Parts: sequence; structure tokens; C-alpha cells
Amino acid sequence: MVRVRAVIKGGVQGVWYRQSTADEANRLGLSGWVRNRPDGSVEAVFEGEADVVEMMLAWCRIGPPLAAVSSIDAYHEPTEGLGPPFAVKRV
Repeated sequence: MVRVRAVIKGGVQGVWYRQSTADEANRLGLSGWVRNRPDGSVEAVFEGEADVVEMMLAWCRIGPPLAAVSSIDAYHEPTEGLGPPFAVKRV
């Protein structure tokens, strides 16, 4: 099990990025959450098997059809044993 925190930058707010991320993460069986940040980026935490988290990060580099991802910063963190389902946080 691994935990990765990702900050996704670009045109990622107002394009269904959070909900699409949650849908994909739930489809893959990952735990965690996603939220908008005040600076216009999106932050997400993914917990699960390493190969599945990598698949999720690959998806995040593209995102939903209307997104324009410019970069992703990803950081490994200690796992917390979050349980499904993956959630959308509202700030």
C-alpha cells in the first residue's frame, strides 16, 4: 500500500475535474479524497496498491475532456489506512 498526495495545476477547476477524479478513483478501488485549492489547482490524496496509484496519476495527467493539465506535483506520504469510498471535499 502507498499514499500519494498530488497537486494538479492548469485549467482544472470548473471542468468536472474533482468529480471525474473521484469516479475514476472509485472505479480503481482507491481510497482518499480530492478538493479544489484557492490558487486554482486541485489537490488529491490516493491510497492503494502502488501500481493502481500510478495508473491514477497517469489518468490525472490528462484528466476529464475539458481539463488542461499543465503539471502535477506528487509526494509520497505514510499511509493512513483510509477506507473507500474516495470522496470529493468541498472547501
